[in-house]
Amino acid sequence: MSESDERVTESAANVHHRSIFQDPVEDPSTELVTIVAELKDVDQTELDPLYAWADDLISDLYSSPPPADAQAVVEFSYEGYRITLYQDGRAILMGRDSSE
Repeated sequence: MSESDERVTESAANVHHRSIFQDPVEDPSTELVTIVAELKDVDQTELDPLYAWADDLISDLYSSPPPADAQAVVEFSYEGYRITLYQDGRAILMGRDSSE
């Protein structure tokens, strides 16, 4: 474990790092819903549809991405998480405090 890993604060305990778009068959939006469902320990059908939040943004980020130099990022809230997606496939999901 690195020194920076040892400095995890209580607020960082709800930060989850994932890679999306690993399965070339699965749509990135569907993959993201799967990740959120797993983190919440619920079935995907219990979540609100993602298309109401950012479905087109996610699809565009991965289906017709800008040049890599753009370092495009999409950030939005969904199902109690603040989600940041990077065009290289990294995803950071930060659990939001229920008091927000």
